[in-house]
Amino acid sequence: MKDALQYLQSLVFVGQMYLMMVVIGLAYLPWVLISKEGAYAGCHAYCRWVRWTARWMVGLKTEVRGTPPTGEVIVAAKHQSFLDILMIFGAIPRGRFIMKRQIMYMPVIGQYGLRIGCIPVDRGKRSEAIRKMVADVDKGRLEPGQLIIYPQGTRVAPGVKQPYKVGAGILYKETGQDCVPVATNVGVFWPRIGIMRKPGLAVVEFLPTIPAGLEVADFTARLEQEVEAASDLLLAEAGFTALPEPDAT
Repeated sequence: MKDALQYLQSLVFVGQMYLMMVVIGLAYLPWVLISKEGAYAGCHAYCRWVRWTARWMVGLKTEVRGTPPTGEVIVAAKHQSFLDILMIFGAIPRGRFIMKRQIMYMPVIGQYGLRIGCIPVDRGKRSEAIRKMVADVDKGRLEPGQLIIYPQGTRVAPGVKQPYKVGAGILYKETGQDCVPVATNVGVFWPRIGIMRKPGLAVVEFLPTIPAGLEVADFTARLEQEVEAASDLLLAEAGFTALPEPDAT
């Protein structure tokens, strides 16, 4: 009965979340058409709305730890669900994402993403996507901000191991920017797919900066080690126990 009630609350929460995406998007639209500041304000307002409603509708509290960056840096984050997107973006002043090209065509979120300078790439064409990312980032360097990238390339469920791709390392090298890693445990409470949202404390943690200047391989290895170790600690704090890996023999 308890699970059924939580599912019903989650269903209502998810429904209003997407409804309010449209409502807030339309409310800020006149400002968006005049200034990019309106797009940032609308996106930040939506992030606050979702975090606030999650707290009282499904019992899901959220917490941002560490020091969110304010300068021009790369933010390389663990990605477990839509919630970490909202929490990371909401914590920084001028975030923009490396995003799947398909998102460009989604109502509201696609238009706002392009307005704030998100960079669409085709994940199916790896080398071409990396070249385009570097070129687009280089063109936008006169406008300070925080470029958010997910090094694993997709949402990864808690406890699942997936290698870090080379894109974040190439951006780090080509832009010459520092990188702020981000760990999270949000997938324990807000899964990659499905309706159920669980009560608890979802955390994203901004880790110490990795300074510019490392070789790509060294940077990628350090990024993976630091993000995975910190995320594992957050998962343990949330009471998550990973399933044992299957016996290779």
